[in-house]
Amino acid sequence: MRRPLSRAVLAAFLLAPAAALLGGCGPGAAAQPDAGTAAAPELKWEELIPKSWDPTKRYRNISLEALRDNDPRAIQMLDEMRAVWDNAPVNVDLDGKPGKLAGFVVPLDNTQEGIREFLLVPYFGACIHTPPPPANQIVHVVAASVVKGLHAMDTVYVSGTVKAARYSSADMGVSGYEIKSATVERFVPKQPQ
Repeated sequence: MRRPLSRAVLAAFLLAPAAALLGGCGPGAAAQPDAGTAAAPELKWEELIPKSWDPTKRYRNISLEALRDNDPRAIQMLDEMRAVWDNAPVNVDLDGKPGKLAGFVVPLDNTQEGIREFLLVPYFGACIHTPPPPANQIVHVVAASVVKGLHAMDTVYVSGTVKAARYSSADMGVSGYEIKSATVERFVPKQPQ
């Protein structure tokens, strides 16, 4: 009996970026900007992806349901997909520009004093509960100072100068952007009126 390639694995690689791009689903959809973050223009996650990049075009004509998890072709395809995602191109128009982005925290350091370095990701569970998103959907953040009371998957605004720069975390994924000396503020949902 053939066991088809796990739907969860396929969804994580092919559908997770769609979750980040759906309007109204992320923390940036209904937020009240803080006065301190108003100076930098707010970015949407889809702006970080070059318009010409389509990581799925190579796999459109492949019958994935015919592959089993332990099929060498499936394993090779997943390795290739991971390489494509880790090397995802960035939007060079954003390089060196100020920006503000709302997202979820994936801590890289966590001390009693707080968190200073983390990855910012577009959807809950990215890099922790699911495979990492493409590099152009991960921002390496180094805060200007330690942020107290910040935890994994908290939602925040990050403001600063966006740089196109690769950072590879052995456990959490590869980022395509960085914001150093970042201002980090709690995400505050917009109150109904």
